[in-house]
Amino acid sequence: MTVSVIEQAKVQAQVLVPLVKALQAELGAARANALVRKALGDLYRRFGEEFWKAKNEADLGKAVSSAFKTYARDDALAYDVIEQTHDAFAFDVTRCAYAEFYKALGEPELGFLLICTADFATAEGFGPDIKLTRTQTIMQGASHCDFRYKRDAGGSR
Repeated sequence: MTVSVIEQAKVQAQVLVPLVKALQAELGAARANALVRKALGDLYRRFGEEFWKAKNEADLGKAVSSAFKTYARDDALAYDVIEQTHDAFAFDVTRCAYAEFYKALGEPELGFLLICTADFATAEGFGPDIKLTRTQTIMQGASHCDFRYKRDAGGSR
């Protein structure tokens, strides 16, 4: 049995939260956060690339829906699908155990840095024609996260 993404995030937080706080103290928050975003961005972009190649699915709605179910496993997320087509997948996350976990730690800003910013890097890994927009997150205090994945009109897959 594989460990769910939410459980992986909880284990990783035991190392990453103190590490990021130490980097922030040493380098300043802006510089440390930029360094963390770059390092994790490269990692998550590769995850996105590997997922997309392994999935080998031209239908964006099906592919992203499948990927998202991995992050939602073990009741980690509650969400409503707004649109699912060949060229789009839009959904709202209405409950997020990742945000609940980081808020319980008293570190929602680090949760945003370590969890939420990964979404954009992962989407970049899906390919240059796939774009993610999101204007708000539960981690930052909003009522829901609004994920909108769309294939650029000129994209071809």
